[in-house]
Amino acid sequence: MTGNDAVDSHHHVWDLTVRAQPWLDQPGNEPLRRTFAEADLRPLARAALVNATIVVQTVTDPAETPELLALAAGSDLVAGVVGWVDLQAPGVADALAALLARPDGGWLRGIRHPVLIEDDPGWLRRPSVLRGLDAVGAAGLSYDIVAAPHALPAAVAAARACPGMTFVLDHLGNPEIGPRVDERWANAVRALAALPNTICKLSGILGEPPPGAAPAHPGNRAGVAHLVPYYQTVLGAFGPDRLMFGTDWPVCTLTSSYDAVIGAARTLTADLSASERMAVFSGTACRVYRLDRPSA
Repeated sequence: MTGNDAVDSHHHVWDLTVRAQPWLDQPGNEPLRRTFAEADLRPLARAALVNATIVVQTVTDPAETPELLALAAGSDLVAGVVGWVDLQAPGVADALAALLARPDGGWLRGIRHPVLIEDDPGWLRRPSVLRGLDAVGAAGLSYDIVAAPHALPAAVAAARACPGMTFVLDHLGNPEIGPRVDERWANAVRALAALPNTICKLSGILGEPPPGAAPAHPGNRAGVAHLVPYYQTVLGAFGPDRLMFGTDWPVCTLTSSYDAVIGAARTLTADLSASERMAVFSGTACRVYRLDRPSA
């Protein structure tokens, strides 16, 4: 890698002719109601000097993860998969073993369950979930946390209960971008970062327009001043060696373009040293997701 190359640690793909994406039914997601494939991402990534990516699950369907593994095995761009298993199922360890035993199972790097769909803010504290997380850690995999800010205390409890595995906080914990930082979110982020087995993705907020502004037209490089307090909070809590960049493509295209999201991340991190920027844009992701590609 050169100093400008990057790993995109968080993107999605889906084919609506294969399976529905129920979350796309939410108002505002109309532009995403089409198929997004690796072939759509490839030219954007190459133009932005992104030479490896992590593809992340979108639905709680056991059939999706094998498809993502097959995608990674046949791609020179997708270098790892964060998939899904039912963490509360009695056979979760067997499900993980079956995925890892596949010919393409070496591309599985982590598991994610979208806590955003759970009504219980304490879902990650449930004994059944903690048993599932223990199985994820025993399989040598990390766990991506995608949760609303009010569920972050449960994420802290889960990371504390499973000290032997790595927890990755997606999208800075989904703070609401506003004129002032929500201290409850900031305190929860700091509590999570105080645990050494946690990482944070600089993702999800990078295309957000300033509060009160209309969404930026895709391709328009909006300013990042409104994002600085959120970036500084996670930088101060985790440090650059525990931050990793991700675009959240194609969800980011609701408000911005792929290259503009990368531009926002580079602007936010401009004051870091060269080695610190390399950690954020590639080193942390390579370490956490073990991006030496396996043999097919």
